[in-house]
Amino acid sequence: MLKLSAAKNCLMLILMCASLWTVAPVAAADDDEERIRALEREVAELQAAIAELRAMGLAEERLAEVERRLGLLAEEVEDLKLAEAAPEMAPAESGEPYGLGPAAAKVYGKDQGVSIGGYGEALLQLYDDQKDDGSASAKVDQFDFLRAVLYVGYKFSDSWVLNTEIEYEHASTSEDGSVSVEFAYLDYLYRDQFNLRAGLVLLPMGWLNELHEPTVYLGATRPVTEQVIIPTTWRENGVGAWGEFGSFDYRTYVVNGLDAAGFSAKGLRGGRQKGARAKAEDFAWVGRLDYTGVPGLIVGAAGYIGDSGQNLADSSGGSIPVGTTIVDLHAEYRRGGLKLRGLYTRATVDDVAELNRALGFAGNQSVGEQLEGGYLEAGYDVLPGNRRNSLIPYLRWEQLNTQVEVPDGWNSNPANDQSIVTLGVAYQPIPQLIFKAEYLNVDDEAGTGVDQFNLGLGYIF
Repeated sequence: MLKLSAAKNCLMLILMCASLWTVAPVAAADDDEERIRALEREVAELQAAIAELRAMGLAEERLAEVERRLGLLAEEVEDLKLAEAAPEMAPAESGEPYGLGPAAAKVYGKDQGVSIGGYGEALLQLYDDQKDDGSASAKVDQFDFLRAVLYVGYKFSDSWVLNTEIEYEHASTSEDGSVSVEFAYLDYLYRDQFNLRAGLVLLPMGWLNELHEPTVYLGATRPVTEQVIIPTTWRENGVGAWGEFGSFDYRTYVVNGLDAAGFSAKGLRGGRQKGARAKAEDFAWVGRLDYTGVPGLIVGAAGYIGDSGQNLADSSGGSIPVGTTIVDLHAEYRRGGLKLRGLYTRATVDDVAELNRALGFAGNQSVGEQLEGGYLEAGYDVLPGNRRNSLIPYLRWEQLNTQVEVPDGWNSNPANDQSIVTLGVAYQPIPQLIFKAEYLNVDDEAGTGVDQFNLGLGYIF
């Protein structure tokens, strides 16, 4: 009689587990906090019943199966709680077609009203004491809270959305830190195929200029190509349109141009105007087109073209146009635990001889007439079946040169012809947190490369 009663109790446990398993998705769909609490109570009761049955001597293998199913249910409840802790996060990792990371795109998931999100990063950089040529590197190890970012958005209606990003860099303005508006724009949502955007916008170039939240890219540091040729984070004042047609996403804007007075032998990064009293003598066009018709695959191209002189005068008093063109080709593929990404970019700058003279550059200080860079990156999640965390070893090979060509009368600095191999690992205990460790082997044609080891942490909310 005791065994029969125990068997009945075991059958009841299995049926309860099965019924709870069907309830869990409903709780997720309804986003119902009370349902989650009820599920937690049921799990606790089932665990107590298992302990009682084990004490009564029920066959261990039967209890083990019930415990396995109960454990899966408990994990499902935890997933529901995590989802409730970070509501309205954009789908996937890209926020497409908005051209934003998941935290930045949260406002689009609101029915109406305020949306608050953000992200942050800290980075420890440990440098080799020697350069590749054996001389002292003179590099100082550094531990920096790189940035703390706050997204504040407001959805006025189904048609009008305000989205902003405020960034605090390097922890303190008293220690060379800064506070900046990274973007602040208004969207008019008309239809999937056509929407309007105006304000301070992120330029849709490369991978990281729009998608720079730490949980959506591999690496404790951003690829150098996407810092000096595509000058991430690159934002300018402008107006444009975005949308999707079938399997294609696009974004296109007219923006104030770069300011060539900030160009250097090391790249174009100093030419960003960042929306701050931006010179508007010259404007530029930027656009991007991506194909997304195959699950897990994104293939596309982006381009920027415009003058960057901003009324910069030459020796005779005339203005120097400094026509600037940047193009990129990019691709990404994700399947299961596999993550592959590639980028190639090329920039050309006109009137460099006149620009060098106006800026007083001589010898190997010339701005590049042609700049090229790119990288290939691969990572694999060794925990692909685990919904709650990931562990991704990754490898990145990068090649760039910011002085592929310079005008007659100037010469290139071989230190600007670089090859960087990054080997690292990224761990996410939950989707909103990431920890990264990596080693960078940095080589250049001058033999002055300095290898480094990085530890990083990041979060989004």
